[in-house]
Amino acid sequence: QVHLVESGGGLVQAGGSLELSCAASGSIFSIGTMGWYRRAPGKQREKVASITTGGITDYTDSVKGRFTISRDNAKNTVYLKMNSLKPEDTAVYYCNAAAVYHSDAIGYRGTYVPYDYWGQGTQVTVSP
Repeated sequence: QVHLVESGGGLVQAGGSLELSCAASGSIFSIGTMGWYRRAPGKQREKVASITTGGITDYTDSVKGRFTISRDNAKNTVYLKMNSLKPEDTAVYYCNAAAVYHSDAIGYRGTYVPYDYWGQGTQVTVSP
């Protein structure tokens, strides 16, 4: 099993900054892609950003130039630095881990997990 724990959400004024972090723990050998999704009130969940083990990033258009995703592979942790926040960024932000391999009993690559793991979500509220 893998657990994702997010932190760093909160209330900020428009134009301000926040940094989210998400630490994955459990029987992990590797995590192929880590990312952030968000769900705003009355809207569907959308992908915000993702990053591969090799550092390849992808952003939704609305956050390009304002948000930066990074990860520490040794710590199985992903970060989302959010600058120039706008009221429309208000949402619950969820951490995602995909293409996960568990570790076997002696620490080598074990089974592949054919589904994603999700964190519990952290609220980000941007006031006008």
